[in-house]
Amino acid sequence: MSATAPEILQLTDELSDLNLGDARLNKRACQLIETLGSHPDRSIPTACGGWDEAKAAYRLFDSKKVTAQKLLAPHTHCTVERMMQHDTVLAIQDTTELDYTGKDDIEGLGTLNYEQRKGLYLHPTLAITPQRIPLGILDYWSWTRPFEDAETESIRWLEGYQRLCEQQQHIWQQAFDTRLVYMADREGDLFDIYAEHRRLQKQGEQAADFLIRAQHNRILVSDQHSEESRGQSTEKSKLWPTIEASPKLGQIEFKMPSANKRKGRVVQQSLQAARVTIVPPAEHKTEKPVELTAILAREINPPEGEEAIEWMLLTNLEIHTQLQAEEMLSWYLSRWQIEILFRILKSGCKIEELQLEKIERLEPAITLYLLIAWRVLYCTMIGRECPELPCDLIFGDDEWRAAYILAKSDPPPEQPPTINEMIRIVAGFGGFLNRKGDGFPGPQTIWIGMQRTKDFAMMYKAMRKME
Repeated sequence: MSATAPEILQLTDELSDLNLGDARLNKRACQLIETLGSHPDRSIPTACGGWDEAKAAYRLFDSKKVTAQKLLAPHTHCTVERMMQHDTVLAIQDTTELDYTGKDDIEGLGTLNYEQRKGLYLHPTLAITPQRIPLGILDYWSWTRPFEDAETESIRWLEGYQRLCEQQQHIWQQAFDTRLVYMADREGDLFDIYAEHRRLQKQGEQAADFLIRAQHNRILVSDQHSEESRGQSTEKSKLWPTIEASPKLGQIEFKMPSANKRKGRVVQQSLQAARVTIVPPAEHKTEKPVELTAILAREINPPEGEEAIEWMLLTNLEIHTQLQAEEMLSWYLSRWQIEILFRILKSGCKIEELQLEKIERLEPAITLYLLIAWRVLYCTMIGRECPELPCDLIFGDDEWRAAYILAKSDPPPEQPPTINEMIRIVAGFGGFLNRKGDGFPGPQTIWIGMQRTKDFAMMYKAMRKME
C-alpha cells in the first residue's frame, strides 16, 4: 500500500472542516491562512494589505472561540487520512524555542534558557514518509515556564508517544495496516516510553513502534548482572560497551550536510546491533526490565580535528541484518526534516517577529504559520521525490502560467510543466541559479520564490481581466 500521487494540497483545503462555532470565523480563518501563506515573511498588517483586513485578523486571534487546538484539528484529520495511504509513517517529535526577548508588550511569556530571555517552547509532531514527504502536523504543544522549572517537561515526549499509539489504534480500526514509528532525538530517551510500549502490547493493543537516539549509558540485565543485583553495575553491563563488543553488521556511506561550524563531508560508518534488556532507573524501581534493540553507527577514520559522527539508536524492532540496520539509520536521518520545518517557521515565516499583545493571541497565529511552514516543506520535498508529476498538483493555474511566462518569455504550454521544472522556475525567483551541479533548490529559495509567484499570479489574473 503506497500512494501513487499526492493530493492537491492548498492551505485552505487543510481547514475545510474547521469548526470554530461561527461560520464567519471559519471563513475568516480560511481567508487569513491564504493571505499569510502568500507572504509569510511579512508582518500581519503588511501581508493583509490594509488596516481593515489587519484588524479583522487581530479580531480573529482575539476571539475566545479561536484556539490553537481548533485550528489544528482539521489539518490533523487530513494528515491522518494521508497517513493511511502509506505502509510506514515516521512521526518525529522535537522542541524548539520561540524567542520574543524585547517584546515586553506580549503578556504571558516565560523564560528560556536564562532568565533575561523571554519566549515559549514549541513541541510539534511531524508525520513524514520514509521518502521524507511531510504529510502534516499531528499535534503540538506550546508552553511557557518560570526560570529553572524544566523538571516536568519530559512528560511531553511520553504524551506524544501515547497520542501516536492512539492514532495507531484508530488506523488499525479503520482496517488500514499503516505502521507508525515514533522518532525522537536524545531528549526522548525515556524509560517511560519503552515501558508504555510493553504495557500496550501486553494488553493486546496496537502500540506504535519507536526509534529513539540514546542519551543514557543504561545498565543492562546480563549473566553477570541479574535483576536482583541490578543496583551494582559493571562496565560490561552498560549499553555502550555491550554494543561496541557485538559483531559488526557492515558499513554505510552517505553525504553529511554542513551544520553549524561543521563542514559537509562524506561519512563512512560501521554498523553494530544487538538485542539488550535495559534495567529501569531508580525512579522506576517497581517496573520490570525492558527488552529492545540497540544500533550503533560510528564513523570510521573521521578527518583530523573532527569529532567522529556517532549515533546509538534504540528501537523495539528486531534488527538482524545490515539492510535492516541501514533502514533504521535512514529513518533516523530523516529526523532532520523537523529541523528544516523549524528553520522555515523562524527564518521564512519570521514567527519570532509577531507583534501580538497576549500569548492567547499568539498561539492561534503560531498554528496558522506552522501549517504554512509545513506546506513550504511539502512543496520542497514533493519536487525532489516526485519530479515528473504535473505542477498543478501544488500550484494554481494562474501561478504556474505567470511564473512560466516571466521565466521563459514565452506563452505557457497547454499542459502544466512537471513539478521539477516549476519548482526550479519558482526557486529562481528566490535566488536559485539552477547551474549544472547546483542540485535541487533548498527551502529558502523556494519560499522566497513562492511569495513572488503569488504576486505574479495576481498581476497575471488582473491583466487577463483587462483583455
